[in-house]
Amino acid sequence: MRSSPSISVIIPALNEEKLLGGMLRQFTPEIVRRYDLELIVSDGGSTDRTLEIARAHAHTVVENTSGAKQTISLGRNEGARHARGDIFVFLNADTLIKDVDYFFRRISAEIAADELAAITCSVEIYPHEQKPIDRVYHGFYNWFFFMMNQVGMGMGRGECHIIKRDVFERVHGYSPHIAAGEDYDMFRRLKRVGRIKFLKDVVVYESPRRYRK
Repeated sequence: MRSSPSISVIIPALNEEKLLGGMLRQFTPEIVRRYDLELIVSDGGSTDRTLEIARAHAHTVVENTSGAKQTISLGRNEGARHARGDIFVFLNADTLIKDVDYFFRRISAEIAADELAAITCSVEIYPHEQKPIDRVYHGFYNWFFFMMNQVGMGMGRGECHIIKRDVFERVHGYSPHIAAGEDYDMFRRLKRVGRIKFLKDVVVYESPRRYRK
């Protein structure tokens, strides 16, 4: 049994056999030890090899055995229910971190501020799939989300949410019945509890598959 971790990385997944393995392998044993991480995959009822891959790499795999369709909000909440860390890092199953060591070093330092409720960061497309239009699109949205947080609006990209455990519990987690826009709803509630910080220099990558489709 591992001692209580400092940071719980919570990853909702549904039929993600193509990308989940690479996503989980970025958290090397050295990184896990250095930042006292636990990796949790919250599966929504996959019918491919997602569960097999998750069991090979994650510390905890939460299975949806009800057979009911699960929103990403519910998947995140279920993962959080099994988490033991003081900080929750919610990432999508296709999210890769530009510099994993720098990511955890920065958020560990920033999240300690008493008035801070949550952190979010810049999002870009996988470098090997990036097109000029992607740089324009994501460049604008990263600037927009940064500015919204600067003026106290409270907004975060869905690919990466870093939330203090006690704050997550105070706002009762994600709204489980929201199928889209759950990130906006969550940050709207988080800003009532404390400040949200957007770290421009911390970057995560996402697959372009969803927004191009």
